[in-house]
Amino acid sequence: MGIYKITPTKANLIKSKNSLAFAKKGYELLDRKRTLLIREMMSLIDEASNLQEEIETEFSKAYDALKLANITMGTENVEEIARSIEKEKDFTILTKSVMGVEIPHIKYEEDSLTAEYGFFRTNPAFDKAVLSFNNIRKLIYKLAEVENSVYKLAMEIKKTQKRTNALEKIQIPKYSSTIKYIEEVLEEKEREDFFRLKRIKGKGDKIQ
Repeated sequence: MGIYKITPTKANLIKSKNSLAFAKKGYELLDRKRTLLIREMMSLIDEASNLQEEIETEFSKAYDALKLANITMGTENVEEIARSIEKEKDFTILTKSVMGVEIPHIKYEEDSLTAEYGFFRTNPAFDKAVLSFNNIRKLIYKLAEVENSVYKLAMEIKKTQKRTNALEKIQIPKYSSTIKYIEEVLEEKEREDFFRLKRIKGKGDKIQ
């Protein structure tokens, strides 16, 4: 635990106490930020887990419907009709700030699905597969957004942890040691001055 090479004066004592107070306040703010970031990240991890389960369930439904459509309509017909379905629309990746961390937000047009094929050529199984795969696309957008957000929050938590550790284990103990050192030196000096004055006064009394 190092001590600053600092002249033990009252001015430096005040300065060191102010620095210690500032470091403690900074630690409190960073510790609070870390707690909030962890809480936000854990919430997003739960959301990601739920989305993954939802995607797996939706994929299972979609593939079951697609298999039934292939059996009842024929694979060639399914492939031909599938080519007429509207391609995936473009999306935009925006960002939003969560406690100073820029996390992604995927923006896309969420129009109602319009059939671009004649219903007389399909059956309910095919329509169900199309709806399920369209829903999966939206879920994947959301999952990508959430997982990326978790990563960014984790990186910020790591950075915040390093800063809180530096304050808690280095800066705060250093300022505390410096204050203790200056106070001890000043107290010793005050005692020496007191005894010196006492001796001077004693000699003066003897002369009288």
